[in-house]
Amino acid sequence: MNTIHYLLKSGFFALTEYLSGHVLTCLVPAFFIAGAIGVFVSQASIIKYFGAQAKKFLSYSVASVSGSVLTVCSCTVLPLFAGIYQRGAGLGPATTFLFSGPAINILAIIYSARLLGIDLGIARALGAVAFSIILGLIMSLLYLREERERENIYIPSSQTVEGEKRTVILLVYFLVLVGILVFAASKYFFTTLILLIFLIFILYRFFKPQEIKDWMMSTWDFVKLITPWLLVGVFIAGILKAILPKEIINTWLGGNSLRANLIASAFGALMYFATLTEVPIVKALMQLGMGKGPALALLLAGPSLSLPNMLVIRGIMGTKKTAVYIILVIILSTIAGLIFGMI
Repeated sequence: MNTIHYLLKSGFFALTEYLSGHVLTCLVPAFFIAGAIGVFVSQASIIKYFGAQAKKFLSYSVASVSGSVLTVCSCTVLPLFAGIYQRGAGLGPATTFLFSGPAINILAIIYSARLLGIDLGIARALGAVAFSIILGLIMSLLYLREERERENIYIPSSQTVEGEKRTVILLVYFLVLVGILVFAASKYFFTTLILLIFLIFILYRFFKPQEIKDWMMSTWDFVKLITPWLLVGVFIAGILKAILPKEIINTWLGGNSLRANLIASAFGALMYFATLTEVPIVKALMQLGMGKGPALALLLAGPSLSLPNMLVIRGIMGTKKTAVYIILVIILSTIAGLIFGMI
């Protein structure tokens, strides 16, 4: 009975910590950005740059580095992924963004380099970009026929105003939303407040009431799609963290064996790491005996996947694609760890 109480308490503690520390500053701005994508970004634009028939060099290059300007975790990136995928983005570029978004943000890379060493910081950046592109290309090839059929399905666009002036306004609008996400997640609340005031001015001056209503409805749709699975996953992850014995670290994650890298990748894929928290956790594990190869494997798989993340992705692109995506992330992270550990 005491054990059950302890596990439930651990799950609720993880849930409370997540809700208090990440929802307002990270997830809520991401939901509003996803809702804006669903309303104001035309399907034609998404397909032009991220569709299955788009130029691969452009689409994968943009998708692999987009996360460098966003301080997002594996859960915060989900509304953004859902937004571009549901607007017609190809599976390859969309999954490239999904993987690289949490792994390549500038703060995480700098923090990794400073706390874990410049070599690990550089390896994390290069690994995240390279493997995100490889992962996206593999997903695209595996589901090429299905993606071509999907591209022919018409998705109604809610964009109602065209013209160069409107394009500039929408660009500023999106930049302000992204700025709110970046500065709120970085705890720059005064800057965030200024951006919020500016956003209100833009909405009042340049947007119709119906457009704002459509934006709110689109945002709410993403909240309903993602939040339930996300909260369940965070709760389960908290329980898993509580039952994991600390003494196994040196035995199972030491050195640079295939087993150690694979375990580190699988562990990282299951656990939830809030933005930047994976760095001190990896530092602590390395002090307990974790090898630098497994450390990189965890840094690549951890921020990009989590149990809550898996549950939500399944609701967006189905069980089969999600399973393939998870397996590829674990395999590629394991390979990266093995290569880095040999250097």
